[in-house]
Amino acid sequence: MTAAGAPTVFVIDDDAAVRASIQGLLKSVGLRSESFGAAQEFLRSKRPDGPSCLVLDVRLPGVNGLDFQRQLADAGVQIPIIFITGHGDIPMTVKAMKSGAVEFLTKPFRDQDLLDAIHQALDRDRVTRQQQSELAELRKRYESLTAREREVMGLVVSGMLNKQIASELGISEITVKIHRGHVMRKMQADSLAELVRMAAKLEIPPGNK
Repeated sequence: MTAAGAPTVFVIDDDAAVRASIQGLLKSVGLRSESFGAAQEFLRSKRPDGPSCLVLDVRLPGVNGLDFQRQLADAGVQIPIIFITGHGDIPMTVKAMKSGAVEFLTKPFRDQDLLDAIHQALDRDRVTRQQQSELAELRKRYESLTAREREVMGLVVSGMLNKQIASELGISEITVKIHRGHVMRKMQADSLAELVRMAAKLEIPPGNK
């Protein structure tokens, strides 16, 4: 058993010796790993909830690594990928990197180069997960607002004054102040600037009603 949130490195390579070698290297530096001989095995597996990355061979049975990279993106699976190949070329490398790969290593590669790429990939995934967690929390707060409070928030972050908002919504300025106070409290915003940043993260159009 591993601690919740411990990082995992997934290795997909049809060569058992390569998989064993990479897993041995990862174990030597205290990194947990799981290996697969084919891309579909990885898709069928239950992945632990924690930072992870994928060490992916370009040439695999059934589907090549670049196509699999696209399949993962289409399926909404966000995982940093490090490609390894014995047959790399420049166009292949460019395509992989443009699609978001962390690194493209040609066999034989130095152990340290692979470890450096893995640590970079895990750091990237940690940041992504943190951002997703924060956004989910913001969405939860926004969903706790009433329809009127959302209207007021949209107009507030667009830069309108309370009296302008009152005129826009056909309510009194006092009522706007009350709604505005509820918005700040429910969104846990300490300032207007912070509320504006929250709205930007939530992609709420200014003046949204």
